[in-house]
Amino acid sequence: MTIPFSKYHGAGNDFILIDNRKNNIQLSTDKIEKLCNRRFGVGADGLMLLETNESKDFKMLYFNSDGKEGSMCGNGGRCIVAFAKEIGVSKKHYFFDAIDGPHEAFLIENEVNLKMSTIKNIKKFDNEWFLDTGSPHVVKVVNDINSIKVDSEGKKLRFDARFGENGANVNFIEINNSEIEIRTYERGVEEETLACGTGAVASAIIAHQNSPEISTYFLNALGGNLEVSFEKLQDLYTNVWLKGPAIKVFEGKISL
Repeated sequence: MTIPFSKYHGAGNDFILIDNRKNNIQLSTDKIEKLCNRRFGVGADGLMLLETNESKDFKMLYFNSDGKEGSMCGNGGRCIVAFAKEIGVSKKHYFFDAIDGPHEAFLIENEVNLKMSTIKNIKKFDNEWFLDTGSPHVVKVVNDINSIKVDSEGKKLRFDARFGENGANVNFIEINNSEIEIRTYERGVEEETLACGTGAVASAIIAHQNSPEISTYFLNALGGNLEVSFEKLQDLYTNVWLKGPAIKVFEGKISL
């Protein structure tokens, strides 16, 4: 079986995207893991299937590079909107379903602005914060982000029992007013990635804890820049938007 695919990245966070609107593609965990392998496959942080949805423009089905279905991926959500346009789902505004519920998005040239879920229940543990932005995230504020050994330090916190049975993604951030330097260890990938959309949102929310006058943040990840804006209503963060590039890298065909 031969399957067409496209490869996209959002600030270096890269994905394999497949059109499954005919619902004729079934990929095992093992096959997805092999396709995402950077030495023996296409290579990606994750794989997405774009499927039909009766009430929305499409449904996003996301898998981490370990082959297992993942929680919400912000950069993936932005890339699948660009992919939807590529395959003929052309709209000014997109409405799609993901694992954490409905999302809205719109394209501005090569950038996609994606509306994220409302955020609540932010917890503080010693030097770390924990919150769910569609995916569970730990955020730790540091003074010198370049000195952090992200893979080793991130792995320790990723499996910390304080953050739930399935663990969490881990973000290290250095804050300078509305600008944030960010590095992220992603679960499911199990190493540092060049960017993380839900991690960028989590980090902006935590930066806001100490600077409540700021509601738009600019995040510098290893693979590019992202923008996060939101509104604070009592204990809720609502109208949360994640903005950044969604770039097509190449297309091809996979023979399975």
